[in-house]
Amino acid sequence: MSKIPFITKEKAEEIIAQYPTPFHIYDEKGIRENARKLRQAFAWNKGFKEFFAVKATPNPTILKILKEEGCGTDCSSYAELLMSKKCGFRNPEIMFSSNDTPAEEFRYANEIGAIINLDDITHIDMLEAACGIPETICCRFNPGGKFSISTTIMDNPGDAKYGMTREQIKEAFLRLKELGAKNFGIHSFLASNTVSNEYYPTLAKILFKLAVELQQETGVHIGFINLSGGVGVPYTPDKQPNDILVIGEGVRQAFEEILVPAGMGDVSIYTELGRFMLAPYGHLVTKAIHEKHIYKEYIGVDACAVNLMRPAMYGAYHHITVLGKENAPCDHVYDITGSLCENNDKFAIDRKLPKIDMGDILVIHDAGAHGFAMGYNYNGKLKSAELLLREDGSVAEIRRPETVDDYFATLDGYWDIV
Repeated sequence: MSKIPFITKEKAEEIIAQYPTPFHIYDEKGIRENARKLRQAFAWNKGFKEFFAVKATPNPTILKILKEEGCGTDCSSYAELLMSKKCGFRNPEIMFSSNDTPAEEFRYANEIGAIINLDDITHIDMLEAACGIPETICCRFNPGGKFSISTTIMDNPGDAKYGMTREQIKEAFLRLKELGAKNFGIHSFLASNTVSNEYYPTLAKILFKLAVELQQETGVHIGFINLSGGVGVPYTPDKQPNDILVIGEGVRQAFEEILVPAGMGDVSIYTELGRFMLAPYGHLVTKAIHEKHIYKEYIGVDACAVNLMRPAMYGAYHHITVLGKENAPCDHVYDITGSLCENNDKFAIDRKLPKIDMGDILVIHDAGAHGFAMGYNYNGKLKSAELLLREDGSVAEIRRPETVDDYFATLDGYWDIV
């Protein structure tokens, strides 16, 4: 099995003539269609809102496309809040889900009307001192232990630094109510990048039951439940992607089973997806520039972990297509490497691919989320450009590549210090 790129070799050559490799390119048509399918999956819930996780792909053009498709943003820092505001998002279109949060970021989030999602009970005092308690507030829940679907352990929330215990979230709701909060939300994230239609419905049952209990125990009004992220994508070509329509139906059934009988049928469902919304609709495009034959066969490309660090950081798999050789036999075994002075700077290890010649164009798939965003400048490497493949087939640069002047900008005025 294989993955099909959204650009052909001919299109890539046309783009490269104007924008040299490496670069990230995003598929506007795919992004819009996916956002519409998500909205369709949850159309049964009157207050449904997708708050796109800005950290996944922090680019104003991408955010504006998603805004046009009815999405809000989920932010975790001042810069992400500011970007959302500059892109025209307004309360209540912004969620602020952060941890170890500086007081000044709470102040700014409150100033622009973002829905603040408190990660810890101790943050109540800081928030009150920084800007007071807003009428709408959210708290993040961590059930602890291991999170399983059927007999499969999906993740280990007990080891995660995020969220409050069951006892703490009850205490937090009571305290926030005393301080003037009137509309409450619950948020939780129990597993990352699940490729299972059961994840959201299983999480929804946990949070819906918690919501019923908390409303009964505290008397607060719970207005929304945020299922957060966790709905993933199949990075390997052998896996079937999630069916968001099936997922939405599973959440609806849990909603009807748990919340409606408790008189909570007016609760809005929020999601906070990044990877699902963008990963498949972004490619890292790079070119083969070196080959090396020692104890293994290596192909060196002009991209490196600066452009996509997931393989180096996590050992993550990203599928690779050699453009123009989609139907050639994968009868060569390569390590695909970048130029960093780190041995983990490899996009693929012992990967079966067609014979790669110098100048061949490689597409690295599923780089649309947590790709460019996780870039850095180790070895003095510069971040690459971001491009958009528009629905009409034209291409626009939506972020220029960094220059050495950018890299040195924070050193201006310091060259002569000894």
